[in-house]
Amino acid sequence: MGSAAELAAAVLMVAGFPALMLAALVPSVPAFAAAAAVTYLADHYLHRKGSYLINRLGKVRAGLSIRFLIRQLLLVLLLARLSLADNLIYYGAIACFIAFYGLQAPHGALVQLIRNRRRMPVATRNVDLKSRIRIPDAPPRRLLHRSAEKMLHLDLAAVVGILLAAQLKSSLIGFAGIGVTVALATLYVLALVPYVRGRRIPPKAEGVLAAVDDWLGEYKPETVLYFSGSKDSAYQVNMWLDTMEKLDSKPLIILRERVILNNLAPTTVPVICVPGGVHLMNLDLSTVRVALYAANVGKNIHLLRVPTMKHVFIGHGDSDKLASVNPFSKVYDEVWTAGRAGRDRYAIADVGVRDDDIVEVGRPQLAPIQTWQGVPEGRIPTVLYAPTWEGWDGNPGNTSIVLAGENIVRKLVAADPPVRVLYKPHPFTGTVSKEAGAAHQRITALVRKAAAERALDPRFVADTAVQAQAKDELARIEARLAQLAGTGGDRGDEAEATRDGVLDVARHEEAARLRAEWNDAYWRSFPSWEHRVITGPEPRLYDCFNVSEAMVSDISSVVSDFIASGKPYAVTDSAEVGAEEFKRNNTAVRAAVILSNSANELGELLSAVRDPAADPLAEDRKELKQYLLGPDEPTSLQQFNTAVANLALKAETRNVGQQSRDAAALAQAEAELANAVPGQRVSTAGDTDGVGTG
Repeated sequence: MGSAAELAAAVLMVAGFPALMLAALVPSVPAFAAAAAVTYLADHYLHRKGSYLINRLGKVRAGLSIRFLIRQLLLVLLLARLSLADNLIYYGAIACFIAFYGLQAPHGALVQLIRNRRRMPVATRNVDLKSRIRIPDAPPRRLLHRSAEKMLHLDLAAVVGILLAAQLKSSLIGFAGIGVTVALATLYVLALVPYVRGRRIPPKAEGVLAAVDDWLGEYKPETVLYFSGSKDSAYQVNMWLDTMEKLDSKPLIILRERVILNNLAPTTVPVICVPGGVHLMNLDLSTVRVALYAANVGKNIHLLRVPTMKHVFIGHGDSDKLASVNPFSKVYDEVWTAGRAGRDRYAIADVGVRDDDIVEVGRPQLAPIQTWQGVPEGRIPTVLYAPTWEGWDGNPGNTSIVLAGENIVRKLVAADPPVRVLYKPHPFTGTVSKEAGAAHQRITALVRKAAAERALDPRFVADTAVQAQAKDELARIEARLAQLAGTGGDRGDEAEATRDGVLDVARHEEAARLRAEWNDAYWRSFPSWEHRVITGPEPRLYDCFNVSEAMVSDISSVVSDFIASGKPYAVTDSAEVGAEEFKRNNTAVRAAVILSNSANELGELLSAVRDPAADPLAEDRKELKQYLLGPDEPTSLQQFNTAVANLALKAETRNVGQQSRDAAALAQAEAELANAVPGQRVSTAGDTDGVGTG
């Protein structure tokens, strides 16, 4: 339903229309003006916020245009009730609103036509199309951004003028307002006309696709990361960007949805977004030998059909969830897993994936995770609570946040000797379950209350000078990052972004360095003993891993990733199937402290943190780490590159063999033709005797 402020604005706007009708019937110009002002302001606020409530109003036939039309009709009713039906201002108002709505049609048509003509069949990043085709600048943002709302609000001059005319009994003021509204609406329509023709529009689809093929022929990509999904799944491709940048072969990223392109993290890898399946199948990808797939989706078929490349499922995480052994995986030439555990999952699941087609490559994304070094001297331990979200199916075992979250946090903040708590919930928490959302709010309140109490405890002393310096660094870094983001160019639209979307490598590297500096300054900007709620993309989950000595979580890839650190961890058995059954069903928890919903077992985790030498699960974690994620040497990136090279060789061997067979068949056909008796035709498929007379 949106925030409380959005809900209040929606209530005011909806209540404002009955108030308008009442004011029109009374009649009262001041009351009508006040109610109209409320509806205008509330409507504008909700649109500026992009409120969900605005979409709901459209679903119940109370959309933007209808709301403006009703307000204008009620204004005409007000004039009639004021006995002005025989006055020129009455007819002027009717004529104005008819003309105003008459201008809505060409305005809407022009806006849609401009957007359609500037929509590229293929959108790109880090691909040089600028030197190959002419892509003109986008129309000024002020013309197209929220264009319908802007056009409709031009009636404000007429409404104000007519109300003043009714109150002051002066038609001149009313006609002045009417003239301003009609003139501005006409000018708005005329301002759009130049952008629908001539050199203001990009080339047609054929020209754009030819330019992309020309670039592909020059670049000659060898390894493709292919991805399709919803806006919320962009993280699944983002996690592979760093690995793609470090490939030994020439990388390319192919996306299928514009919304994913818009949510793609900055990268130096060339990116091509091809929404149309036919356009994708016509791209020149003849040099590609390996295609990597991060998700099992229907649109994968558009690339899977290409036989000249080998196809690999690499996934977007490593866990014991059913998605990790999807039967769809058998369509790929190979399935790459982090370690032996992934191979065993497929064997146990028996979904048709052959053991010979599984390759263990580690998890290159885990390189930033630091290994266990014990608690730094002079600092209290930090425990990260990172629960996953509730999921779509309502299974109580999905997340600990509803049944165990408050118990976990209460015991951690009350621990003696003390520990620091970092609470970083999954970004989807509360999107499906109201109970999960409410639990999240209560846990957040618990952590913040404990932080406030600790700040007043004389045992904990803050180094204000260090924190002030860190905050100054944060402000400086954030300002520079904002500057770098701005100089990256606020693209006017998709076509302009494609034209100018070649990343400045120097700026990209500077931004990466600054983000590392930001992370360091962030942790110094508050005391090392302060409890903290961490939401949003920064600091990242792995950064939280690195400042923590232990973690509490649920069954998800978060647990598998944390195992790379070698640090103690606990996993909540929220469905309470029992510790032994829980471990039997979930490989990643075999070296974990298993928590019930009461969280009474947390003492075992805290004891392991405080005295690593007495940690009974330390050796189990080492063995499990290798089982889940593979050996430390060679590095995961080296394993990944080797797997790419080996598969590319298989693809090339297949292609050479195919060419040899085709060449041999052609040579045989030519030989048969050369040796054929005059008047005898060469046998073809389908002949029964191979001989015929001409």
